[in-house]
Amino acid sequence: MPNAGGIRRGMRNDFTFFLWLLKLGALINLCFLANTLALPPGATDAHIVIPAQILFAVSAYRCLFPGRYKDNVVFHDSPLSSTFLTRLLATFVEVAWIYQFSHVIRLLNVDRVGWVDALSWVMVLQVVISQGFVWGAILTRRLALYYYEELGWAVIFAANTIASAYLYATVDTLGGREILIQLNLLFGIVYLPWQFIHVRALRSDARRGAETAEPGTGVTWKRLAEGLSESLRVRKRTCDAEAWGGLVGLTWMVSYWATLIPIWVNHVVGVLSVQ
Repeated sequence: MPNAGGIRRGMRNDFTFFLWLLKLGALINLCFLANTLALPPGATDAHIVIPAQILFAVSAYRCLFPGRYKDNVVFHDSPLSSTFLTRLLATFVEVAWIYQFSHVIRLLNVDRVGWVDALSWVMVLQVVISQGFVWGAILTRRLALYYYEELGWAVIFAANTIASAYLYATVDTLGGREILIQLNLLFGIVYLPWQFIHVRALRSDARRGAETAEPGTGVTWKRLAEGLSESLRVRKRTCDAEAWGGLVGLTWMVSYWATLIPIWVNHVVGVLSVQ
């Protein structure tokens, strides 16, 4: 009879159970999506509800067909798990939900403070820039570009946290929407230190791959074409914990696709819905 310690070590080294469990996140997202589709016409701002619907639909998909861009790691050896397809969908969803968050900042900036609105647009600009870095990493296979992408996410939520802190300290009447500012601040307090650890891990990963944290040179059309072909065709099916990024990777998948971000975005829709 296997001992309990051996079973626990096996689970830590093999994510099969957790990747199957992740599929429950699809149900959560589909429920949220159904709720937004059931809203009466005009009940919410389209700038709020449409990004939420995009996020719920794509997050449900990613829970069903999880993958990791680095090394084209997948749980199911299916074209639906291809790095190219999942990244294409992720590009739209990431721009959409960061735009939603920036729109919330502008809605709550009732005094129309210029630099707060500017920070909200910095969030949108930075998420677009980060898309360029992650596509560059996929097509050129330069790990250092993932570092720059994730550094961009730190910039996004630092801007969100600074703008929210100012609004929380200065705006007296938010009409019951204070919870949105409080959630922004709570997320920033928890996420930014975690992201610092994540970015350092990516930097170390790039160095182990004989790269520096500077964008590389020597990119050719041939190399880009090869990277595109790999993102479409190559799928490395594995449940090995290290291949999925270990505990950091698991935390990221569960939080982003299945729990924290969908629940947060759904709450934004609920608070800003017209009753």
